[in-house]
Amino acid sequence: MTEPVNTASDSIATATSPALDDRVESARKTSLLVYILQASGFFFGITFIAAVIVNYIKKDEVQGTWLESHFRWQMRTFWFSAMWTVLAAILFIVVIGYFILLANVVWTLYRVIKGLIRLNGQQEMYTN
Repeated sequence: MTEPVNTASDSIATATSPALDDRVESARKTSLLVYILQASGFFFGITFIAAVIVNYIKKDEVQGTWLESHFRWQMRTFWFSAMWTVLAAILFIVVIGYFILLANVVWTLYRVIKGLIRLNGQQEMYTN
């Protein structure tokens, strides 16, 4: 009697477990929530802070998945945006702060939209 031949699809099927799939799906939903919170931060500033809090609380759950890069992207978006906002606030008195704030809004919007597009395509944000 001959043994069945393993095909590439058999090895792929055994490589992913239902527990891993559930973990990735949960992390994907969390990442989507964070992008939504960041986007709504343009209207309700506090949600931008809530987004980064969710990132830090759920950070351990995404380690080792393709969503880890999204969390890193989201956290960097928050911290750099916060830095530029503070700098803009300081420089409001010399008018340049308004231009810095405008550039910050455009940059943050770009990062949220790019992240959502790549999340929808199930792609990492960048490769290391």
